[in-house]
This record gives sequence, structure tokens and C-alpha cells, in this order.
Amino acid sequence: MARRRFYASPDNIDGSIATLSADETHHLMHVLRMTPGDPAFVFDGCAHEYKCSFRGFKDNQAQLEIAGDALNDIVESPVDLTLAQALAKGEKFEFIIQKATELGVSRIEPLITRYADVRLHDQQIASRVERWRRISLEALKQCGRRKLVEITAPRTVRDFVGAARSSSPPQTSHVLSSPTDRALLLFSERGGLALTVALAEVSKSSPIVALVGPEGGWSDDELELLNEFGCKSVTLGPRVLRTETAALVAVTLIQHALGGLSS
Repeated sequence: MARRRFYASPDNIDGSIATLSADETHHLMHVLRMTPGDPAFVFDGCAHEYKCSFRGFKDNQAQLEIAGDALNDIVESPVDLTLAQALAKGEKFEFIIQKATELGVSRIEPLITRYADVRLHDQQIASRVERWRRISLEALKQCGRRKLVEITAPRTVRDFVGAARSSSPPQTSHVLSSPTDRALLLFSERGGLALTVALAEVSKSSPIVALVGPEGGWSDDELELLNEFGCKSVTLGPRVLRTETAALVAVTLIQHALGGLSS
């Protein structure tokens, strides 16, 4: 039987009791139809997972009783990989979110690019990001990962570069202050280095950002800005790939080269 896995934030784990959110409780009750005593697992989004049993309900929220110490097997990739992905239409972008999560990315930064055939109104952004995070969470539950994938609000390429250049975040933040903090790989249909060459001087401990453009490609000004920022142009071969194909190929090859698929 597949593991029945649930997410509970650290704030909802008190001693040996994990309390599930309304959505997770609904899944436990109406999809899995669990009864008290049934085995389950709960993870906290911060790399910890526990074997549990379903205890019952309190204030209409399901509670799981933790049976012992956190599991100690390794399920997360050692590669700190960000996918900076140009927006794509509805299901394509959701597919990228789902599969990139399964492949072990640490975070996803949606990019608003000139030639992307997607335009989001301000009032749409919050609901869209919330939906992407739900899709990523469901992928985490399916694939066995334990750390939440950070998904930011969409921003332009210029804002992406500006934030990385100007911010001086605390150590707990994932945002980096200069291009020297991480390897920046710009995947472009206009050619560039072979990925093996681009990764030759990148250590397994170096944070990596893979930038993947839209169906219409990067504009000249976006390429100029990203190259000035320190991105290395990388090719995925002589064929023109759809953006969702390029994203998953890039992530897979990076993970393979640096050990993220071989633990």
C-alpha cells in the first residue's frame, strides 16, 4: 500500500500530535476515508517526516499521533537548484511546477517575459501563486519529498535581476545578493555552451539558477540584461524545444550531472 502522507506545518505539530489543515483533513476523511488507528505519515515541509497513526478529530481537524523519531532516509536532492521559468499558458506552467517539484528543485521563480503569451492582472497573481503552491505540495506528497518548494510571485526579468543585485537578506532567505553567489545558466535557443562545459567549474554545493525562456524566446534586451548580470548561455542542442520540455530537460540534466538523481 502506498504511504498515506500528509503535510502539517511545524506550528501544527505539538509534541507527539500533528494537527492537519482543513484541506488535509478533507483529504483524509473524504478521499482516503481513514478510520482511527490507520497508519499514516506526516511531514513538516522542513525536511522532517514521522510515522503516525490517525487519532481522531478535534475542532473538526484531524489529528495524527507521532509514533517515534523522524525518518532518517535521504529523499531530497543535494543540489540547491532554482528554476527561473518564463510564464506559460495555464496547464503548461502547472505541468512545469509539478514535474520540477518531483525532480527536486528548491524553488521556482516565475518570470514575466516580453514574448510570453501570458499576461496576469494584479488581482490574479495571488490566487495563481496559491494554486501553484498547492500543485507543488501535491507533487511533494506523491514523490516522497519533505521540503516545501518556494514559489515566488511572477516578476519581470529586470525586477528579477534588480532584486538579486540589491537585496541584502538575512541568512534564512533564499534570495542572493550578487551573481557571484550562484551559478546562473541561461538556456537559450540561440546557442551557447554545452551544459557539461557550463557545469565544469560548478561544485555540488554551489546554488544554481536555471533560466528558461518562453515559447517566443528571450528578447534582445532580456538577453543583454541577463548576460550583463553574469549568466552563462547554455544550449540544449540543435532542436527548438517547447518551454515545458526545455525546463524539465534542463533540470534533469543538472540534477544528473551534480548527483541529484543518484543518492
